[in-house]
Amino acid sequence: MTIPENLISTNLAAILARIQTARKAAFKPAPYTHLVAVSKTVDEAGIRQALDAGQRLFGENRVQEAEKKFPVLKSDYPDLELHLIGPLQTNKVKEAMALFSCIETLDRQKLADALALGRDKSGACPKLFVQVNTGEEPQKAGVMPADTAALVAYAQNLNLPVTGLMCIPPADQEPAPHFGFLAKLARDNGLDQLSMGMSGDFEMAIRFGATHVRVGTAIFGARI
Repeated sequence: MTIPENLISTNLAAILARIQTARKAAFKPAPYTHLVAVSKTVDEAGIRQALDAGQRLFGENRVQEAEKKFPVLKSDYPDLELHLIGPLQTNKVKEAMALFSCIETLDRQKLADALALGRDKSGACPKLFVQVNTGEEPQKAGVMPADTAALVAYAQNLNLPVTGLMCIPPADQEPAPHFGFLAKLARDNGLDQLSMGMSGDFEMAIRFGATHVRVGTAIFGARI
């Protein structure tokens, strides 16, 4: 995906301004709201444009795609942070743990077991968010809301660094109730980080306390 020069820096500035405006308008915003620039399908040159504009936090959906782009970029920009925001298969856990600073898609006990095993072998583990399927959609990843507390407790009993929750609301529903629901689930489970909100609804997510918003097309343009 090739992107015109200066477009990304212009878009980034606009999104960051909108984040600040939304935070000022929120009744009780989170202490911070980090922008996760979703770079799936974006080539290395496009990501470098964002890096040159000052962006350091990125999100990728697939381990294999990230492996092709980010090792060199992380070498060139040591403060770059990378989040996995797509489903993780257990056979890719080793690679994911080596590449990502945060995995936002913990959604089952089997994956928690694999992450704990990887941690025991390597001595380190990325920060983890539990992905909640707030719409209970059968085709979508994420733990069911009723099972969230049990999964959080299971992972914490393995001494895994679960720090927050993540959700992707149904495309055909208003996102606000899902954001409010995720925020309540986080409070109920003693977690203070919320990854929610994308290009079309991140300002609403900020109203409900998002600490991380995942924005791709509004920065890099439409996917190819």
